Amino acid sequence: MAKLVLGPLLRYVGETDATVWVETDEACEVSVLGSTDRTFCVYGHHYALVHVEGLERGTDHTYEVHLDAERVWPEAGSRFPPSGFRTMPAASPLRIAFGSCRVAAPHQPPFSLRKDEDDRGREIDALRLLALRMRDLPRDEWPDLLLLLGDQVYADEISPGTRSFAESRRDTEEPPGERVLDYEEYSQLYGESWGEPVIRWLLSTVPSAMIFDDHDVHDDWNISAAWVEEMRATGWWEQHLVAAMMSYWVYQHIGNLTPAAHRDLELLERVKAGPDGTGPLREFAQQSASGTDGDRWSYCRDLGSTRVVVIDSRAGRVLDEGSRSMVDDEEWEWIERHVSGDFDHLLIATSLPFLLGEGMHHVEAWSEAVAGGAWGSLAAKLAERARRTVDLEHWAAFQKSFHALAGLQRSVGSGERGSAPASIVTLSGDVHHAYLFEVGFPRGSHVKSAVWQAVCSPYRNPLDSRERRVIRAGMSRPAAAVGRLLARAAGVQDPPIAWRQLDDGPWFDNQVATLDADGRRLVMRLEKAVPVDEDDGRLECVLERRLA
Repeated sequence: MAKLVLGPLLRYVGETDATVWVETDEACEVSVLGSTDRTFCVYGHHYALVHVEGLERGTDHTYEVHLDAERVWPEAGSRFPPSGFRTMPAASPLRIAFGSCRVAAPHQPPFSLRKDEDDRGREIDALRLLALRMRDLPRDEWPDLLLLLGDQVYADEISPGTRSFAESRRDTEEPPGERVLDYEEYSQLYGESWGEPVIRWLLSTVPSAMIFDDHDVHDDWNISAAWVEEMRATGWWEQHLVAAMMSYWVYQHIGNLTPAAHRDLELLERVKAGPDGTGPLREFAQQSASGTDGDRWSYCRDLGSTRVVVIDSRAGRVLDEGSRSMVDDEEWEWIERHVSGDFDHLLIATSLPFLLGEGMHHVEAWSEAVAGGAWGSLAAKLAERARRTVDLEHWAAFQKSFHALAGLQRSVGSGERGSAPASIVTLSGDVHHAYLFEVGFPRGSHVKSAVWQAVCSPYRNPLDSRERRVIRAGMSRPAAAVGRLLARAAGVQDPPIAWRQLDDGPWFDNQVATLDADGRRLVMRLEKAVPVDEDDGRLECVLERRLA
């Protein structure tokens, strides 16, 4: 009898349909709420993405998973409510939970300790605490969407179980060392990250949308053209990157897409067509790995009157000095099309923050200009070294794209691309702290929307006390003044917008954020994980603000 290896993951919920992703131990037929699909195979692993159709709008549905007509989910004796969902549009206000950066590690000491107490310490998992709280809440208080904004897995900071698995297969004293190398190790890492019982139940009952960031592949992935050139010169990078692209496509990307997009996805049909889809998927991944302006991973979802546009700010970068861009021209045109329309709220989700503290913003803009030759070749080499050492790679370090996104938000907020939404909120992670910035535009911009940058990171991977001090210093007024002088000295154009922090912050704990949309009203809440003992904790609200 076929067995469930990982999942189910509830990936998409529409008005009359939903998709459920599973991994099984052998080929079989997977059934959910009367809809069925055959598994497809990649490197001996079996997967299915079941499209459930014919559901009633705005109603609750619980579901079971059957493999070859045998029920395998929910598991017998589960202490959690049955997995289920509510089709759109929800009768109650829409709730979206978001954040990023979650290391897979056991939930006991030393891994539950603070980093200052033990280098292995990652404290209490905020995502796990969210799930445990949901267990005791009525279903209409559960999130309608979970946005995972990067570093869903840490391929370069692998968990103890994945490390042992890698050591059983190869010599980890040889490059790439204690990093994920191939598809088999990625599968192990995803299983360890999402197979923990509490997280597994959470992902089975809250629709999830994801986008990768660097640690899903490698620290500083695509930070610069020089970095890419150095990595390609190693003996292991191509194998690793191809495995990263293949596993991301299977475990994250295809579940992000709507069922309508699946019907137009030729690669999915090719992978499912034969007994083994490894060949066509590997061919696709090799093509994606061969360039830095590859296939589009961005996507869009509509949740009632709220539009979520998720932008890949990592894989599709253009890295040539002097013409650096977060995305290529074709993808930017796609973004422009999808932020246009009539909706109450526009959420632009991108793993890397659009806005940083002002001092850090100016330093990143300075680094791009100097690494591009503004101060000569010697300074360019030093700036490249600084870029990698301090991770100077956010939207501020791609000034062309920064100005373009600021202009796009102005045009949406002023009603040039449809009725101005009540709010435009850029959602991000990556930086291992959380903050909320209000965005202002020059006089005469006619922006009617409330515009914000909301950052929540990490779910589970906090900074130590020294790193926190550095971040606070970088967000200070003196840092802003020094950074502004540096940027202007390198010929950097001043930002076309202003931004300010209205509340206390930044916050550095493991944390999770939520947005509640009710008509044209939008409220953000930030909650941190507070330890109760060495093994458990609770969520405590540190910020609640009405955004629109």
